[in-house]
Amino acid sequence: MDTSFSFILPTRIEYGAGIHKQLPKFLEELGSRKILIITDPGVSRLDWFTHTVDLLNAQKVKVEVYNGVEPNPKDRNVEEAAKVAQRIQADCLLAIGGGSPIDCAKVVSILAVYGGKARDYEDRSRIGPQPLPIIAVPTTAGTGSEVTFGAVITDTEAKFKFTVKSPLIAPKVALLDPDLTLSMPPALTASTGMDALTHAIEAYTSRVAEPISDACALHAAELISAYLPRAVRNGSDREARAALLTGSLLAGIAFSHSDVGAVHCIAEALGGMYDLPHGVCNAVCLPYIMEYCLEANQARYARLAEALTRSFPPSSVPIGDIPKAAQESVRLVRQLARDVGLPSFRSFHVPEADFPRIAEKSSANGSNKDNVPVLTKEDYLHLLRSMQTG
Repeated sequence: MDTSFSFILPTRIEYGAGIHKQLPKFLEELGSRKILIITDPGVSRLDWFTHTVDLLNAQKVKVEVYNGVEPNPKDRNVEEAAKVAQRIQADCLLAIGGGSPIDCAKVVSILAVYGGKARDYEDRSRIGPQPLPIIAVPTTAGTGSEVTFGAVITDTEAKFKFTVKSPLIAPKVALLDPDLTLSMPPALTASTGMDALTHAIEAYTSRVAEPISDACALHAAELISAYLPRAVRNGSDREARAALLTGSLLAGIAFSHSDVGAVHCIAEALGGMYDLPHGVCNAVCLPYIMEYCLEANQARYARLAEALTRSFPPSSVPIGDIPKAAQESVRLVRQLARDVGLPSFRSFHVPEADFPRIAEKSSANGSNKDNVPVLTKEDYLHLLRSMQTG
């Protein structure tokens, strides 16, 4: 508490079952009449999505849909959607889906106004003062992208993930409706839930953590560890779905005001090179990296263990024994990963010959400097080999 910190949350958060049906009200408050919806093919086929478009049309809102967003959103998705936004002279973007459509919309909000290519704005000083406003409607409980002001995009030529980041591209409004997550299949529920847990754990153990992000991260860890197994076992469990969406939201607030760390460094390298699902990569790597970094950050991992034991009663955290409690946090995360059926690292079929390149990309990631401890290329090589052998 002896260091200074700042906190900004530009996004208005509206949470509740059925809240997405109030979209016309929020568009009216923004003065928006020409809307580009940015989503993916799967969401655009859902009945409630069609009903949402009909609802907007009935309010005399001009609606165009871009549903070409791919997993690990690509620079081509951003640039295609921006052209559509320019053509219809959109005055608002409506991002509906998981983190990919929402991240895509954030960069479209810049390109639609200021032009250029997606990677031009990796330099945040080039982002103009008035990108298009965004309303975000998340359909997964994992990324927290609806309240963050960063977007991770894949450079398809370089096979590299880059980040565009500025409070200016944060959604103006986030509508969190747990009913929209009820249709998530078990595997997606598991991977996105563990992705959100990764956000919470890395935010809390980051070198740049601060009190508000700490509070959000710890409560997120409690909610996700307690309710994720329930949602995986029974997707219609509304209490579990609501808790996970809230946990994902809090984890998003936490890491956007702190940072992520080595887990994301590896996951983003893997996603950029092989187009592997980001949430699954995070989930699979998390316990290995926690164990590797444990000794340098024992007090924080010990505190996390207290939050995580909510899902493993009675408490197994050794009171007053920080090293043992810290080790318990790793065991609990590993147990949770098994309980929800996550795959192994070997299932990615990553060639061992590529490990040096993955390690180099990981160590060069901008979040590596905020990991405790800062890892070298050799550290990442060791971790990759450990994950490969299991």
